[in-house]
Amino acid sequence: MTKINQIWKCEVCGNIIEILHSGPDFLVCCNQPMVLQEEKTKEQEGNEKHIPIIEANKVKVGSIPHPMDEDHYIEWIEVINDNKVPKKFLKVGDLPEAEFCAEAKSARAYCNKHGLWKSEE
Repeated sequence: MTKINQIWKCEVCGNIIEILHSGPDFLVCCNQPMVLQEEKTKEQEGNEKHIPIIEANKVKVGSIPHPMDEDHYIEWIEVINDNKVPKKFLKVGDLPEAEFCAEAKSARAYCNKHGLWKSEE
């Protein structure tokens, strides 16, 4: 079963989807099964430049700022508060951070090279 807010990626074309409604977990793109993107944490990976850090209503990616280069950057940052999931898309050259209207309870960031990362709780 897919679950709300899961992130899935096509390993062929790079399409990424976020689940809005639970359903069967057989997702296909480019005639291949899509891959569930597991949320990585500092404990699992030990890489401080990918961890979203929450500062009230602002989220920064990394205690050491994440690079925002052509070949390695944060694609988006989102916060999850009571089933509301505001998201900010970033571009190469932007700061790896985002401000939101409400204080964040948890946050996730997606690196184009290293996948999905979640804040520490």
